[in-house]
Amino acid sequence: MFDRIRSDIQCILDRDPAARSTWEVVTCYPGLHAVWLHRPAHWCWNHGFKWLGRFISHVSRWFTGIEIHPGARLGERVFFDHAMGVVVGETAEIGDGCTIYQGVTLGGTSLYKGTKRHPTLGRDVVVSAGAKVLGGFVVGDGAKIGSNAVVIKPVPAGATAVGIPARIIPSKTGESADVTEQGQKFSAYGITQEDDPLSQAMRGLIDNAAGQEHQIALLWQAIETLAETRKRDCVPQDAARQESFEADKLNQLVGK
Repeated sequence: MFDRIRSDIQCILDRDPAARSTWEVVTCYPGLHAVWLHRPAHWCWNHGFKWLGRFISHVSRWFTGIEIHPGARLGERVFFDHAMGVVVGETAEIGDGCTIYQGVTLGGTSLYKGTKRHPTLGRDVVVSAGAKVLGGFVVGDGAKIGSNAVVIKPVPAGATAVGIPARIIPSKTGESADVTEQGQKFSAYGITQEDDPLSQAMRGLIDNAAGQEHQIALLWQAIETLAETRKRDCVPQDAARQESFEADKLNQLVGK
């Protein structure tokens, strides 16, 4: 038990640069208090003391602003960062090392009791502020859910889900997006480079247009050279001999 408590505290010190000491984490982090209060609530729920489990959960919500149903399952080193307004449903499962930010809902879309209505998060999943994960599907290990995304379908391991409804961006390496050659690296709020598919599409179009203009300029220069060689004036005065497409400026606008 004490090893798990130390692990709960250490995971916050590792992931939150604002955490300066163990005493500060123990006394001033409602996400930690919510996890600790959930454990007796979950024990009561599983041992037939349903009302008592719900009451402990209700008290925890009142003190921390985080609502975790006593039936939900939490792994080790789960960090609710800020986390005001978080709602975790009855059949939700949160894997080891997950990080959940404020305003997140792990909700269900089915009204049938006794069914798996809420999502299952794998290991080291990051669910960013305001995201809604709705349904009884699996979010794979190391996946990231972008801020305010609405996820209604499974997310593969290492992938990033952004938008409404969420679009899935697969991991380029097939591994967790947090894993690097130096080991595991935590990404606050699930922010990674090149994680917006619309921006990626825009960059592709910009690069393609810039490449086409470059080819056209080279063609007109070749035609002009050929015309001078044969002493013919067959090149229009307005021919685009120089590139004017501002690819770099447009890429900056879309966030490259």
